[in-house]
Amino acid sequence: MSLNTSHTPDGNGVLIYNGEMILLYITDVKLKFEKYDVKSFKSTKSGALYLTSHRIIFMNSSKKDDFKSFAMPFHSFRDVKLEQPLLAPNYLKGWVQPIPGGNFDGCPEWRLSFPKGGCIEFGQALLRAADLASRSRPFSAPPAYGALIPEPQQQTYYQAAPTYYYAQQGAYQGFQAPTNVFPEQPPAGNVYIYDIPPPYPGIGQTTPYPSGQFQAVGTVPAPPAYVNVPQATQPGYNPNVVPPAYSQQPPQQQAAPLPNKEAL
Repeated sequence: MSLNTSHTPDGNGVLIYNGEMILLYITDVKLKFEKYDVKSFKSTKSGALYLTSHRIIFMNSSKKDDFKSFAMPFHSFRDVKLEQPLLAPNYLKGWVQPIPGGNFDGCPEWRLSFPKGGCIEFGQALLRAADLASRSRPFSAPPAYGALIPEPQQQTYYQAAPTYYYAQQGAYQGFQAPTNVFPEQPPAGNVYIYDIPPPYPGIGQTTPYPSGQFQAVGTVPAPPAYVNVPQATQPGYNPNVVPPAYSQQPPQQQAAPLPNKEAL
């Protein structure tokens, strides 16, 4: 996961990788962290949630909060569960691991709630997307070393093409987005892209637009996992390592595990 690396300098636009597709856009989502004693993480955040072909991105609606954006790649999730309390809305919870250059350390427990409904549908979509991403390139496989930037540097970003804003009708690389539950689309002109592809697995094969096809908007620091990651330190690829195990434990009181992929 990474903090404050997925928004434009003015804080008004979401910033994705070249070749990353936005599949769902949801407003009025609540994000809360448990068991993590860092000041900027203590309060409940309200904002918009993007489910992309590679990760979740949360954009804080508060302009005064130092916490602007928060991203969780699929390969960083651990122990995802659905909680169903009696007197409060359903919510998803899980653990997430940091990624290189992500602006923080530690493994906080996150909670996502949907006051307008759709928690179960989003949970099913999230696990389905993570499963498809692990099939495309196993989560244990190292990133493409040729794309890694050896030293921190500025990266150009561009206004995204309309095809990045939402999934086309029908399935995307085998993924069917529940747009009947989440019909909203990102505001026009609110999505921007790096000139580099994602450094971690996503659904299907990433197909970046040719470099320089769109007019540059500005520059930002190099994104997470592209900064100071020497090849020698990368984990070896073991094809026998399975994707992160989502919760297979019996549900706790007033809680139920999310359906597995066979139930989708």
